[in-house]
Amino acid sequence: METESVKSGLSEQSSRGRRSRNHTHRSNRLYSNRSSRTQGTSPGDCLLLQDDNWGENTTAVTGNTSEQSDVEDASLGSWPGEPDTGLGFLCHRYLGSTITLVLSMVAFLSPLTMVVLPKLGFFPALVPGSAGAQQRMRLLSCGAECKGLLVSLAFKLALLAAGAWGVFLRRPRATMPRIFLFRAAVLVLVLVCVFAYWLFYVVQVTEGAVQSAVGGDPVEYKGLVAYASSLADTLLFIHYLAVVLIEIRHLQPAYYIKVVRSPDGESRSYAVGQLSIQRTAVWILERYYTEFPNYNPYLERLPVSKSRKAGSSFKFYEVDGINNSSMQQSQSRAMLAAHARRRDSSHNERFYEEHDYERRVKKRKARLITAAEEAFTHIKRIHNEQVVVHSPSEQAHVHLVSTVSSIPMDPHEAAQAVFPSMARSLQKYLRVTRQQPHHSVESILAHLADCLSHDLTPRAFLEPYLVPAPVLQNEKEQKRVQTWALICEELLSRPIRHGVTFQLRQNDISLICHVRALPHFNITEEVVDPKSNKFVMRLNSETSV
Repeated sequence: METESVKSGLSEQSSRGRRSRNHTHRSNRLYSNRSSRTQGTSPGDCLLLQDDNWGENTTAVTGNTSEQSDVEDASLGSWPGEPDTGLGFLCHRYLGSTITLVLSMVAFLSPLTMVVLPKLGFFPALVPGSAGAQQRMRLLSCGAECKGLLVSLAFKLALLAAGAWGVFLRRPRATMPRIFLFRAAVLVLVLVCVFAYWLFYVVQVTEGAVQSAVGGDPVEYKGLVAYASSLADTLLFIHYLAVVLIEIRHLQPAYYIKVVRSPDGESRSYAVGQLSIQRTAVWILERYYTEFPNYNPYLERLPVSKSRKAGSSFKFYEVDGINNSSMQQSQSRAMLAAHARRRDSSHNERFYEEHDYERRVKKRKARLITAAEEAFTHIKRIHNEQVVVHSPSEQAHVHLVSTVSSIPMDPHEAAQAVFPSMARSLQKYLRVTRQQPHHSVESILAHLADCLSHDLTPRAFLEPYLVPAPVLQNEKEQKRVQTWALICEELLSRPIRHGVTFQLRQNDISLICHVRALPHFNITEEVVDPKSNKFVMRLNSETSV
């Protein structure tokens, strides 16, 4: 018995050793095959070939994850132009907002300060020292009319604070190279207004003290409250002007902009209002990241047909050592004629290659949809009314179960369970559509787990891979800061006009924008006589009625 147990233990160890050696041999062979395939290819093709087999090795998720991370690192290295996040960029980004915040706080606190300072005794000249306590109380008293002004001032300041928060105190969406003229004009107007009111406030208090010293009428507290209320009214009117210039003026369409992306030629058309060139560029980028399809540079290199791979080399052999000039001329003429025929038929080759590519994409798409539908049939949600659920994560954990093992699983475990059945089809579809560098195994599993937790259909799960839009759907484009270069012959702070052309450039992608003015629409009225709405049927021998 001991001998048999020792033999069985040795046999198990030997079998495990053989399996591990076979697995290592297969991995080395797979790596050698990959390296042999990547030799003689372009860097983009090498990137696409690095993870060709993550859909085949569906049981080893961790190994595929590490391989995919290498692909992600390589793909990230191919996207240069990281944004500048240094001190200079931060100062340029938040300097305008800081100045706006400081001026807004000064303007908002100025009416309050004008009302509170006399009560705190900061202006002792307001009440002469020879005046008695009764006269001092009379000058600083606030009757019914004064209290009404104070209530009105409080509501005005509340409306002013809400309006300033909505218009000025917002995080900037873009850092522009030139100043925003309307915003700068409003801030300068606020600064001039506050400075003028404070100047006249100090002058009024000082002159009132002088007049009171010589026997004239002193300045009453009610007058100072009315003065502060007039400052609040002026600030409200300035805020109304800012809303009109910054938020309302550009809403009416006045120009038509044609945006063309290079190098793939994708285009969109938009109608915009009165904006400056730099603000128009920001507006275009917002539409670009939310409406344009994702640009895939690997789709520019479609698979080359065998006829084009064959090349244009011809071999001529000498028979019996005969080599004269006439034979060489005939050979050169034949080569030139063959090259001309291939050049004339290059458009046919392109047509058939694109047609064959579209056919293969449709075929892979149909297989992927079928595989996803079959994979989703293996997972169902448990509806158990006796289970008390306290959170959505706990609900997803207790309600997902595999139809094969009948073991409750959380969404991530369920995604790992069903993903191998459709990984190969998904991998082939991503390979033929050149989307492998844009989707990692971790992101696919996370998306699948999210779809399972929300009871989404297979079509909803496949939407990011079947519809590569918009641009922000690409993981490579999801950055905190996107840096673009704006190129234009005009000054960027000037408003757009008919015929202006500017370009936005980032790495290999450029957006060329052509501005055209919308025409004036002349609408005339045409009256139709009701008597003309009568008809007569014209019959002949061939009429079927």
